[in-house]
Amino acid sequence: MLAKELIARYEAYCPQELSMDGDISGLQIGSLDKEIKTVMIALDVRETTVAEAIEKDVDLLIVKHAPIFHPLKNLVANPQNQIYHDLIKHDVAVYVSHTNIDIVPDGLNDWFCDLLGITDTSILTPTSDGYGIGRVGKIAPQTFEEFALKVKEVFRLDSVRLVAYEKSAELIDRVAICGGSGQGFYRDALKAGAQVFVTGDIYYHTAQEMITNGLLAIDPGHHIEVLFVSKLAEIFEAWKAENNWDVTILESQATTNPFYHL
Repeated sequence: MLAKELIARYEAYCPQELSMDGDISGLQIGSLDKEIKTVMIALDVRETTVAEAIEKDVDLLIVKHAPIFHPLKNLVANPQNQIYHDLIKHDVAVYVSHTNIDIVPDGLNDWFCDLLGITDTSILTPTSDGYGIGRVGKIAPQTFEEFALKVKEVFRLDSVRLVAYEKSAELIDRVAICGGSGQGFYRDALKAGAQVFVTGDIYYHTAQEMITNGLLAIDPGHHIEVLFVSKLAEIFEAWKAENNWDVTILESQATTNPFYHL
């Protein structure tokens, strides 16, 4: 099948137009006007991802994080540019689905809610035409620490960073969540009545502001978005069965999380 046929089915579910202003989505490297036999889903495009794609003879990479996020000044040989050189040399097309998969109903933030038992959800931050990024909803009453341990367990983390000055026995039952780096939406979490905000990459001073304004937070890191890989592969496998696609769908096994904790 042609790459553009597979992507057309994906965009019927998750249109590029849902992306936030200024975001990068869609084809970024290569062409969709080519026959494909092997598609790989990945969170990031790093040297490990590219080596895996070449080894497995991948024709199309579908990723959440764009390999080219800032304008390139050149393509001279250096470690970062080698990623692009190798993708082009081996004719691996790269298609990006970033904030549109965060925003779309039954997308990444809804999958997070399902895993964490967050119910009766609504949009955290509206974007356009009834869509929005992040979710806020209810959980069974529990302490902040109990919920934090659930986040750690569900996402198989070696640690989880908590935003709070001290432990508390007070029960919480309303939380907000935004995958990736969502600290900029914390005021929306407050307006929505959330007691806890789950998001990654929280800055030191922003964490202090959150506490001062009465909001606790859990920072599980940016890499929890790796859920994108298994869930999207599951969706593509269903479409493959429905449409009799002659294509292999792979989940990337490459390690791209740059952090671990001792």
